[in-house]
Amino acid sequence: MVLAFGFNTALAQDHQHMSMPPVKVNQNIKAICVLYATQGNSVSGTVTFTRVSEGVKVVADLSGLTPGKHGFHIHEFGDCSSPDGTSAGGHFNPSGSTHGSPMDMSRHEGDMGNIEADASGKAHLEYVDSHMSFEGTESILGRSVIVHAKQDDMKTQPTGNAGPRIACGVIGLAKSQ
Repeated sequence: MVLAFGFNTALAQDHQHMSMPPVKVNQNIKAICVLYATQGNSVSGTVTFTRVSEGVKVVADLSGLTPGKHGFHIHEFGDCSSPDGTSAGGHFNPSGSTHGSPMDMSRHEGDMGNIEADASGKAHLEYVDSHMSFEGTESILGRSVIVHAKQDDMKTQPTGNAGPRIACGVIGLAKSQ
């Protein structure tokens, strides 16, 4: 019994001097959001979010929109269960900033501006967002993307006066390629 106790103590002392290898963080994080129309609308599409050296690359492809610009935001909850999309909550804004453009230094983390549909109702958007993150309290994972009926004016607080929610989808991890 004494030998086992002595052995365990020696083993514990040996572990105190061991250095653990650094934990590798997956730098190739990719997330996807599949958008579904809210009640009475016909919008669908996907938005991908990929970590790049400058931030997060956002690529959106939508269809079923009316021609023109539509507010495009990340909202605080990954809940699209209500018919009108209001279960997704407000704009994702953990820093408590004012609403603005995706290029503003001070803005909601979820402010992605507008996405513009052509005459056939299709829209494509691609840009790199330096405010988005996949970690901590500012992580976009598990949040939702909302597409609005009207253009975001980038100034009206707190929503940009973008109107009703016409599509909603939850942001989840995607299989890395």
